[in-house]
Amino acid sequence: MIIALAQQNYHIGNFERNTSAMLQAIGKAKSRGADLVVFAELAIGGYPAKDLLRSPAFLDACDAAVAKIARHCDGIACIIGAPVRNTSGQGKPLHNAALFIVDGQVQQTVHKGLLPDYDVFNEYRYFQPSDDFRCVTYKDKKIALTICEDLWNIATPRLYHRNPMDVLRADNPDIIINIAASPFSYNHLNERMDVLQAHARETGVPLFYLNQVGAHTDIIFDGRSIALNATGECIDMMASFQEDLRCYELKGKTIAPLQDATAVTPPLDTPLIHQALLLGIRDYFGKSGFHKAVVGLSGGIDSAVVAALACEALGADNVMAVLMPSAYSSDHSITDALDLVRNTGCRHEIIPIQRMAEVFNEGLSDAFKGLGPDVTEENIQARIRGTLVMAFSNKLGYILLNTSNKSEAAVGYGTLYGDMAGALGVIGDVYKTQVYKLAGYINRDREIIPENTIVKPPSAELRPGQKDSDSLPEYELLDAVLFQYIENEKSTAQIIALGFDEALVRKVVNMVNRTEFKRFQAPPILRVSSKAFGEGRALPLVGKYP
Repeated sequence: MIIALAQQNYHIGNFERNTSAMLQAIGKAKSRGADLVVFAELAIGGYPAKDLLRSPAFLDACDAAVAKIARHCDGIACIIGAPVRNTSGQGKPLHNAALFIVDGQVQQTVHKGLLPDYDVFNEYRYFQPSDDFRCVTYKDKKIALTICEDLWNIATPRLYHRNPMDVLRADNPDIIINIAASPFSYNHLNERMDVLQAHARETGVPLFYLNQVGAHTDIIFDGRSIALNATGECIDMMASFQEDLRCYELKGKTIAPLQDATAVTPPLDTPLIHQALLLGIRDYFGKSGFHKAVVGLSGGIDSAVVAALACEALGADNVMAVLMPSAYSSDHSITDALDLVRNTGCRHEIIPIQRMAEVFNEGLSDAFKGLGPDVTEENIQARIRGTLVMAFSNKLGYILLNTSNKSEAAVGYGTLYGDMAGALGVIGDVYKTQVYKLAGYINRDREIIPENTIVKPPSAELRPGQKDSDSLPEYELLDAVLFQYIENEKSTAQIIALGFDEALVRKVVNMVNRTEFKRFQAPPILRVSSKAFGEGRALPLVGKYP
């Protein structure tokens, strides 16, 4: 039996585009002699469709798309993920399902059993979990057909009290097929591989894992679908962050790729983050119908990295960099920003803000009489800049890209309605130390980000001689503490026990906790880690943190 895996980039709710892409894949799979073509979890409507799943019109469109695809499944079987209505009269209104289509008909429907409700997932809001698991038989082969999380209880047994594969394994399957919508994080592939290998070895049969690719605002799918033999050895891995279609021949308990297989190498964090951010930008613009971006370019490393990524993702002609020097902007900040403009070829405008800031301060002078300058005047400069770049967005239809990094977002080192403005946070899940690595990677072939931008001490330049280190610990130390608190979810006491200075840890944790209200108002960010700000880290705005 020849099995085709169709790793595709879906657009939520765009049934015409999704269905057309699937039909093309079915045609390609047929031309290569495939007996079965496999599509990803909830491929029909796109994932995550969120409360569109509550819309009868959306669900009717899903049904119509399934029927259209089924009519083209002559001479080839198809597995496709789709939401289906729960007709039992009990529980949630839908099932997260895998449909097995043969000869134009849905022969069998498999419902997902283990529904994630952690981090960015909230499947219990919509779906009823299944407790009925059985193999699908096709061409005398028993297929243990599972949906994403139904394999993951090996990695997260504390979250689930049952194992669909225990039931399916007792039926002596010939192959495991798992359709997934598993989001990218730069440190996730090894864990994913461990889970898949464990099931292949324990069951003693080949395993196919098919993941989506593409970005849906904050959530990015990396693809990297995997074919494993019965011993758990990785035979092939499909493209990362790209669509792909590959065929494999199943002979007994062995599988053979019908094309050159890809050697699996240990993942490198920075190149993966780079790929993920480019895809995140492209899909945000492409799927939203936007074409041009505007970036406030300060001469610092964060805005330089975002501008460089935008130019690479969208084309330099589609990026407008706005330089907004103040009385405190150094000459080298302006020249560094202009060097980046020349290196990328993007468009630019220079709009000095000194006089604007003076007008604001003059207008407030009576109300603030007797009060000395402080962060108020600093933030006015940031808010003027936010107003100016939003003016470009309104007047010219550009989408403003936010340039705040994860370190700054974590401790509230940003100005609401100023440098926190934007429609999409490009590096909001990238720590400052990772931003420097990303800059180096962007410069791997030639200098795009000026060297002086990389080596100079970071500064907001909102007061004379200001440096980030005046208000924050050195980024290497800050990021290490933040990683333990955010990604590893360790308590203050646990972080101190790791050897970090107690006063430092308490200061950093307090800064994170006190600024939740800022992050609540921040733009959505491209998720590249295991714990990003946004939907995956839901904390109260007003509360007493332990």
